[in-house]
Amino acid sequence: MGAVHSQVYPWQQQIWETLTGRFPNLGHGLLFYGKHGCGKQAFAQHFLAWILCLNKKPEAACGECSSCLWLKSDTHPNYVHISTDEDNKKQNAKIKIEKIRDLLPFVQQTVDGWRVIVIEPAEALNMASANALLKTLEEPGERIMIILLADHYLKLPATIRSRLQHYALDRISMEQGKAYLKAHLSDVETSNIALLMSLSNQMPLQALELAQSAWLKLRADFVQDWQKLVIQKNMPMQLASKWNKLLVFTDFIQMFEYLLSDLICVKLNQAVKNSDLDFKVLAEQYQVQTLFDIYEYLQQSKQMVDQNVQTNLIVDQLFIKLMHVSSV
Repeated sequence: MGAVHSQVYPWQQQIWETLTGRFPNLGHGLLFYGKHGCGKQAFAQHFLAWILCLNKKPEAACGECSSCLWLKSDTHPNYVHISTDEDNKKQNAKIKIEKIRDLLPFVQQTVDGWRVIVIEPAEALNMASANALLKTLEEPGERIMIILLADHYLKLPATIRSRLQHYALDRISMEQGKAYLKAHLSDVETSNIALLMSLSNQMPLQALELAQSAWLKLRADFVQDWQKLVIQKNMPMQLASKWNKLLVFTDFIQMFEYLLSDLICVKLNQAVKNSDLDFKVLAEQYQVQTLFDIYEYLQQSKQMVDQNVQTNLIVDQLFIKLMHVSSV
């Protein structure tokens, strides 16, 4: 988390004031949680810099004391960041128990000033590492702050949750979200803001990322090709090769997952996220079970990439699956 952006976003201002106002009487375990794209990492970075800072200002760390300089150069002796292994970026990577055990000397030593531990994503703690962390949470030393970051609060073991104070960093009103996007997207007309917010679970930072994505402008083209494929039932390879060239695999899969989820929503009479697209023609071509099977293949394909299966073969296979459908 060394290079992570440090900031308090407008929707987090109240929590910032609460935390800094109560400090140092906060307890020693905090959980910052909220949907992906709410800015919790930036907030945590801002807060831990403030805790460690020797000349705190109400709104931020000073940025100039020895502590702030150590933090900037990623060499702070009183700060430990724990995550899954860098070489293990697979979807279900876990935080190993050794990493939590190694904290003990750090937690028990007596040093001048505060010490901070950040654990993220906290959902990656397995049973063993969670139990090891419990011991640390129960008997921490003086002036120590343990901060856990999680997307999903309920995915943490109840034993851990009960020993932390919880702060939701994704409570963003529609107005706050739109205002933030308007300030940061000069050239996008307001009509697009609603779409971006819809595609990003109302998380403005994720919406900003999506606004830059290559696939956003290509969705309607892809839906056209998909309709052609399923109605005419030919040329899956030509279309697969076209989309293999147009988008890198991760972008393609992200776009396809959004569209497929929406198509399933149409079949189940639920609201869609791609509010500017018409899924009627496609919806008539598929039974809902077929769409779930395709969704299943999509999830498997992400694992196949981890096992070094060539991505263009996965896309080829997907187009063949999209073509073979029994009409409703």
